[in-house]
Amino acid sequence: MRKIHLIILFCIASFFSNAGFAQTKTHTFEVKNGSFLYDGKAIQIHSGEMHYARIPKEYWRHRFQMMKALGLNTVATYVFWNYHNTAPGVWDFKTGNKNLAEYIKMAQEEGLFVILRPGPYVCAEWEFGGYPWWLQNNKDLVIRTNQPFLDSCKVYINKLAEQVKGLQMSKGGPIIMVQVENEFGSYVAQRKDIPMEVHKKYSYAIKQMLMDAGFEKPFFTSDGSWLFDGGAIPDALPTANGEDNIDNLKKTVNAYNNNQGPYMVAEFYPGWLDHWGETFVKVDQEQTVKQTEKYLQNGINFNFYMVHGGTNFGFTSGANYNDEFDIQPDITSYDYDAPISEAGWATPKYLAIREVLKKYVSYPIPEVPKQIPVITIPDIQLTKSTDLFEWKKTLKPIVNESPMTFEQLGQGHGYVLYSKRFTQPIQGKLQLTGLRDYALVFVNGKKVGELNRIVKTYSLDVNIPFNGTLEILVENMGRINYGAQIPNNKKGIISPVLINDFEITGNWEMYKVPMESAPTLEKLSGTEKTGRPAFYSGSFELPQTGDVFLDMRGWGKGIVFVNGYNLGRYWKIGPQQTLYLPGCWLKKGKNEVVIFEQQNDTSQKVLKTLDKPILEELKN
Repeated sequence: MRKIHLIILFCIASFFSNAGFAQTKTHTFEVKNGSFLYDGKAIQIHSGEMHYARIPKEYWRHRFQMMKALGLNTVATYVFWNYHNTAPGVWDFKTGNKNLAEYIKMAQEEGLFVILRPGPYVCAEWEFGGYPWWLQNNKDLVIRTNQPFLDSCKVYINKLAEQVKGLQMSKGGPIIMVQVENEFGSYVAQRKDIPMEVHKKYSYAIKQMLMDAGFEKPFFTSDGSWLFDGGAIPDALPTANGEDNIDNLKKTVNAYNNNQGPYMVAEFYPGWLDHWGETFVKVDQEQTVKQTEKYLQNGINFNFYMVHGGTNFGFTSGANYNDEFDIQPDITSYDYDAPISEAGWATPKYLAIREVLKKYVSYPIPEVPKQIPVITIPDIQLTKSTDLFEWKKTLKPIVNESPMTFEQLGQGHGYVLYSKRFTQPIQGKLQLTGLRDYALVFVNGKKVGELNRIVKTYSLDVNIPFNGTLEILVENMGRINYGAQIPNNKKGIISPVLINDFEITGNWEMYKVPMESAPTLEKLSGTEKTGRPAFYSGSFELPQTGDVFLDMRGWGKGIVFVNGYNLGRYWKIGPQQTLYLPGCWLKKGKNEVVIFEQQNDTSQKVLKTLDKPILEELKN
């Protein structure tokens, strides 16, 4: 009988183990005696930044395996508040790429520690630096400063903690460190109009929220080494971004960490970001390899930002700005000239870094995983088309005395078509200094020009006849994600529309075109007209799937949906000329494509594909 009972208990235990209820072994991780200690033993962190939101979920494991084969033992990831909190009270941590907990567990399965960077601000060349766009509708809220903003942060941090606090090392998970805010020192330096005590009160409050929500030590901050005054806070390890001088790193950290280490470069840049209308930024391979070896020789912990960038799918890319440009929108590709390419390939830089790491690390480095197959598709015939002005007849406009912003319209991304009929003729200079960010201007359906915040083109001449209609299609090119302008991020038309310095008011019609999903064209008849924004659609059959690069040379400006997935923006000004289409989003059999082409200067009949990105050709 006792033997039978033991067999039953064994079966029950096996069931719960297989069901995922088995107790995971816990470990310790701490900052102590100038070192990182894992179960009481000093270790070095060799990390790579990689973001779950920029990689199809189906490819997460492959990318983790690429990191392991490079020689890394840790993955760092930002958490994007606006990716999970898509509308007030609406949260999603479960579907598709949004399943952050699964991402973290998968990293552990592949033998990687995890560094969590929850923000709330993340920068990351991500839309609005990670903030939900609708925060700006609260007139009492001042981003990164006051109590109403902190109240919103607390909701986010608590929601995040519900998902991942059980995955910390003390609970058997892989999370070893949690960042407090992000690059706050640079914001403090740029916002000298705000007293230092206000800045410090804010950053202390974020740290307390993290602790109250159940996040555990060690915490860390991340800033340029010359910006620690504004960013470093007590009881959080200061780490330096972009610091290649070992003496400077140690000197600065010592000044803020009781004259001891550990010393970590939380953002070590093997590549850099790219903007529309600019050339690709390339970081020299030899330079990256030498700096990696210097860190290894001197016991410096580091995190490659990025080890694998991935893609800014949909409308997730952000923007920068400077004195020359009012805005610098980031391209769709987040390849970053990283060691692992946008499509997950091992670059020459990857192989060179791998050889260096093999000389210094004590743990085994596995072989490089096989590359995910790449295919090309015969020319995709675009059999249906219609222009935007035909399609808008299916939409109901919002009418107001003056143009409303995206935020006032309750829309975060995409496009808004502003329309105004004139009962009297008028001609002269149209001025739109409050354009955010790119616009095509039409009079009676005919394109008369474009306005572009990037190059500060805010005016053009118009001639509107009696009973004529002025239409302005405005695109949000991504909210600014870095610097003092972060709190000023409303989109659409945010100032009066002027013609000859007279404000144009009365019965503005606004058609919302958010493009949250692929538009349905089946019920529309007719064809597109050259020069007017158009939708194109077609289908194609596949006997097998694989990664694809859509060739957008010859197109103007727009976005592409394949099987309902928004692949992101294309634009003829470059530098990006292809769009990455992950094979896991394709199907054997019939596949559907929809393209929204804004400029439409040439009627399109086919969509072509390539077996490698134009980006890769230019980079190498």
